[in-house]
Amino acid sequence: MDDKDWRILKTVAEERNITKAAARLFTTQPALTYRLKSMEEEIGAQIVFRVPSGVVFTPQGEYLLAYATEMVQRFDKVKEYIKNMENKVQGALRMGSSAVFAHYSLPSMLKGFLAQYPEVEFSLKTGLSYQVLRMLEKQEIVLGVVRGEHAWDGDKLLLGEEPICLVSMENLEFDDLLRKPHIRYNTDPTLQKDIDDWWRHHFKKPPNTTMEVNTMDTARQLALNGLGWTILPAIGLPKNDALFVKPLSWRNGAPMVRKTWLLCADGAMELLTVRAFIDYLRTQQLIPG
Repeated sequence: MDDKDWRILKTVAEERNITKAAARLFTTQPALTYRLKSMEEEIGAQIVFRVPSGVVFTPQGEYLLAYATEMVQRFDKVKEYIKNMENKVQGALRMGSSAVFAHYSLPSMLKGFLAQYPEVEFSLKTGLSYQVLRMLEKQEIVLGVVRGEHAWDGDKLLLGEEPICLVSMENLEFDDLLRKPHIRYNTDPTLQKDIDDWWRHHFKKPPNTTMEVNTMDTARQLALNGLGWTILPAIGLPKNDALFVKPLSWRNGAPMVRKTWLLCADGAMELLTVRAFIDYLRTQQLIPG
């Protein structure tokens, strides 16, 4: 079994479906099925079995999958370091990012970086910040962009901060909020805790929540159509919006802000691609200070 087999197992595990896995691997379903049977013959045990919804790994298959995942990560790391030894900015740069940051800020950042370093093979995974943190811990990525405060012992750089704002089509005062419909944006736990804490510090009753949505854009569009008020980070609010936007503050007068951090995996700063990316951010003044 080799690197190709490890990646086959990893893809089958991600898709849990032979047809979808074959499509991702640019092969046919019969060819993939044949390769899986060959692996089973090589290790002397069944790896997967079919169910109506796709495939399920056997206990032996799950054990082999864990080994395959580790081998893929180790081999990718070896390739990165070998490329790094050539003293040229090239090869893989594996990043994870908060979905919000990836939507609003990352595309232009990556466009400029890749234009300057076209031989870098960039890969990106997005999710909630706690999911990006897990990717870093598992060494699936070497850089992670997270929103809010998270415990991290490795290198970290502040990418920026923006205010948390009350957003509405009307110029509302705080006294208006209890009687007006509230649009709840179900964000990640760190921001949700800040919003809940801010509310408890100012009000004794819960808000009149009439809508719950999963994306910042949806909450903004509902507010833009006069369907209620919401609380959003400024990253998702265009400057030319018709909305009334009021930055919030804590009772002690301190502004309520949302920070964005770039976290580095253990050993990441040894990679030329990582150092080049961070230098690019500094050159373009995308890192404060």
